Amino acid sequence: MFLWGRLAVYLNLQKMIFFKILFWASLAIVFYSYVGYGILLWALVKIKNIFKKAKPVPTDFEPPVTLVVAAFNEADFIEEKIKNTFELDYPKDKLQIIFITDGSSDATPSIVEQYNNIELLHQPQRQGKVAAMNRAIDFVKNEIVIFCDANTLLSKASVKKIAAHYSNPKVGGVAGEKRILLSNKDAAAAAGEGLYWKYESFLKKLDSDLYTTVGAAGELFSVRTTLFEKAPTNTIIEDFVQSLKLCINGYVVRYEPEAYAAELPSASIKEEMKRKVRICAGAFQAMLLLKPLFNFFKYPVVSFQFISHRILRWTLCPIALILLLISNILIVISSGSAFYLMILIAQVIFYVMGITGWIYANKDIKMKIFFIPFYFLFMNMAVFMGFKRFIKGNQSVLWDKAARKAA
Repeated sequence: MFLWGRLAVYLNLQKMIFFKILFWASLAIVFYSYVGYGILLWALVKIKNIFKKAKPVPTDFEPPVTLVVAAFNEADFIEEKIKNTFELDYPKDKLQIIFITDGSSDATPSIVEQYNNIELLHQPQRQGKVAAMNRAIDFVKNEIVIFCDANTLLSKASVKKIAAHYSNPKVGGVAGEKRILLSNKDAAAAAGEGLYWKYESFLKKLDSDLYTTVGAAGELFSVRTTLFEKAPTNTIIEDFVQSLKLCINGYVVRYEPEAYAAELPSASIKEEMKRKVRICAGAFQAMLLLKPLFNFFKYPVVSFQFISHRILRWTLCPIALILLLISNILIVISSGSAFYLMILIAQVIFYVMGITGWIYANKDIKMKIFFIPFYFLFMNMAVFMGFKRFIKGNQSVLWDKAARKAA
C-alpha cells in the first residue's frame, strides 16, 4: 500500500509537471506570435541601426511605371477610382495605366472604355484575379509594375514613393500600406479590422527595416516586371506568394507606408468573416508553395521572419490558445493554485468579452472595450474555418468578394 501511495504521488507530480509545461509552452507561443515578435523585431532594428544606418531613399528617382488596376463589377465605384488614378503625382509620360475587367458583367468595362489614356483589357470569361494579373503582365511596357484593386483609393504620392525604392537593385518588390477608412458610426467589425491593420503596418515596417517585408497586401504592391512569376491560376492569395517568391530568388521587399491604399471596411461581421476565411485557406496553400522558406540554413533571416510573423499565427497559435485554457483548468483542478486560478479567471473574462463583442458585432453595435478580445477571437476562429476549407479543397479562386460599407 505504501508503494502504491508513493507511485500515485509520483504520477500526480508528473501529471502536474506535464500540465504546467503545456501551459507555459502554449502561453509562450501565443505571447510571442502577437506581442513578443514585435518587441524582438523592434530591438533587432535598433541594434542594426547602431552598426549600419539605413540609406535614405532618393526622391528624384522616377523610372517608367505601369499601374495595373484589377476590377470586377465595380461600376458603382470605378469613376471615383479613375479620378483618383489621374490625380497620382507622377510624370504622365512615364505612367502606363491598365485596367483589367475580365469577367465583369456590369457597366465597368464600358465606363473604363470612355477614357483614352487608360488601356482596357477585357474578356467575358471570369477566371479570377490571378489569371487577370497573369494576362495583364503581357501588356506591361515598363520595368516596374504596380498592382492595386479597383475598390481602393491611393495616396497621391503612392507611385512616386514606391518607384523610388527601385533605385536599389536588391529591391525586387515594394509593398504599400493598407488603410481602413473608419467613421464614428462603424461597428466593432470595422473597428477591429482597422486596429488589426494598424498593428500589421507597424510590424511590416519593422520587418522591412530589419531585412524584408514578409508578404504584401493585394490592395497595393509592386514588382520588377522581369521578376514577376505567373502564379498557378488556383493560387488564392497571389499577392502574398508573389512577394515572397522574390525573397526565395534573393531579392527583398520594401514597405512604404506613405504609399497607401485606403478602402472601406467590410459591411458586416459576416462579410469580414468571409474574407478572413478565404485568406486563411489561402495561407495553408501558400505554405506549400513557399516551402523553401522553411529552410532556415538557406534563408536564415527571411525564414525567421516568415515563421515568426506568419506561420505561427496560422498553425500553432490557434491550437495553443485551446491548450492554454485546457491546461490552465486542469492545473487549477489538480492543485488549487491561486496564481493559476487568477490566470484562468483572466482567460475566462477575455473570452466572455470576445463572445460579447461577437454578439454586438452581429447586431452592428460598436463597443470599444470589446474590440481587441472580439477581433482576436474572430481571427483565430477564421484560421480553423480556413484550414477546414483548405483540407476539403473547396475554396474557389473565383471567390464571392466581401461587400464593403457604403461610401
